[in-house]
Amino acid sequence: MLPREINYLLDMLQAAQLLETFVEDVDREAFDNDLMRQAAVIRELEIIGEAARRISDETHQELTQIPWQGIIGMRNRLIHEYDNVDLDLVWETIQNYVPQLIAELVSIVPPDEEA
Repeated sequence: MLPREINYLLDMLQAAQLLETFVEDVDREAFDNDLMRQAAVIRELEIIGEAARRISDETHQELTQIPWQGIIGMRNRLIHEYDNVDLDLVWETIQNYVPQLIAELVSIVPPDEEA
């Protein structure tokens, strides 16, 4: 893995952790009614996807525990269909997939890089 790819993985981890703080103690109704929170969450999902997109195919193949295509696909939807974002999909992603992504990234990113 190239050094810059460790930086991209760290970007993904930090964005995912930040995203989790944005929805901590927030239910779906509150999320739906808070445009600023939605924008913040969507931005962090975009960052996760863009960082994933910049990582080489070789590293994607090495780190099969990360759902690369799903992450990049989400980024593409958010960027290219910005005028029709599916908040159900966003909420499902942050509730069901982001915690697992964080766990996987924590196991990959060297501890001295996390700080």
